[in-house]
Amino acid sequence: MVISGKGGTGKTSIVAAFAALAQDAVLADCDVDAADLHLILEPDIKQTYDFIGGKRASIITEKCIGCDRCMDLCNFEAVHFDGPANHIVSKTYIIDNISCEGCGVCVQFCPVDAIEFKDAINGQWFISDTRFGPMVHARLKPAEENSGKLVSLIRKQARQIATEQKKDFIIVDGSPGIGCPVIASISGADFVLAVTESTIAAQHDLDRVIELTEHFKIPTAICINKFDINCEVAKAIEDKVNQKSLKVIGKIAYDIAVTKAQIAAKSIVEYSNDGLKNQVISLWESVLDILNSRRS
Repeated sequence: MVISGKGGTGKTSIVAAFAALAQDAVLADCDVDAADLHLILEPDIKQTYDFIGGKRASIITEKCIGCDRCMDLCNFEAVHFDGPANHIVSKTYIIDNISCEGCGVCVQFCPVDAIEFKDAINGQWFISDTRFGPMVHARLKPAEENSGKLVSLIRKQARQIATEQKKDFIIVDGSPGIGCPVIASISGADFVLAVTESTIAAQHDLDRVIELTEHFKIPTAICINKFDINCEVAKAIEDKVNQKSLKVIGKIAYDIAVTKAQIAAKSIVEYSNDGLKNQVISLWESVLDILNSRRS
C-alpha cells in the first residue's frame, strides 16, 4: 500500500515502478477521485461495471399534489417548487440530483407516494490487463460521493483476483490525505509506504498520515521523494521519523526523467538507466525485505 499526505509527492510514479519490478502482482488504483495510474500502465479494459454508491430521490410529476411536504422536510435544500404542471396542480416540485443526499426522508413522508427512490450510478469500475499484470481501477463521476465504498470494492476485487491467480502481491495506489478513501485503502493492509517530499507542507501532512497508520496499527515506512530540493527539510523529516521509531527506507532525488517517463507512459525503471532507477530499485528491495520478514 502506497499513500501520501498530499498530492504531487510522486506516489503513483513509485507504484508504477513497483508494478514493473514485481512483474507478478495485482494492481489496484484506489485514488478513485483522481485516478491516474492508468496514464502510465495503459490498461486494456476487459470488464466494466457500474458503481452504485447510494440512492437518489426524484418526483413523479403526474402524482405530485404540490403539498410542500418534501420541501419542508429536506435538510439539503434539494427540493424546488418549479416543476411542470400536471392534471392536479399548475406547478409541481422537482428534486435537484446534485443537492440530493439520498437520505430518503421525502420518500417516506410523501402522502401520495409521488417520489421514486432509485439506485444512483456514481461511477464505473474496471478489471483490466496491463503489461505488468491485472489491474482493478475506477472512475468516480464529478462531484460524486461514497468514494470510500468504491475503494473497498476495488480492494475486494483485487484480493479475489490475487487469490484466483495465486499472485504474491497486491500493490495499491492509495488516495492522498487522511480521509475516508484513505482509511478504506489501508484497512487490513500488511504494510504502508508513505511517500513524502522535502517541503514544509509535505512534512506536516506526513505527520497526519503517520498518526493515521499508528491508530490502525499498520506497519509503516517512509520514502522521501525529491529529497534534494531541500536537504534541510529532508533531514528534519528523517529525524522526526526516527523519533517515532519508524524508518526512512528510501530517498529519491529530483529528476526531470520522471516527467519524461510519464509523458512516454512508462514507469521510472523502464525509462531511466541512471542513478534514479537504482534508487527506486533499492526502495523496492527494502519493501520486499520488510514484507518477507513479516511473513517469516
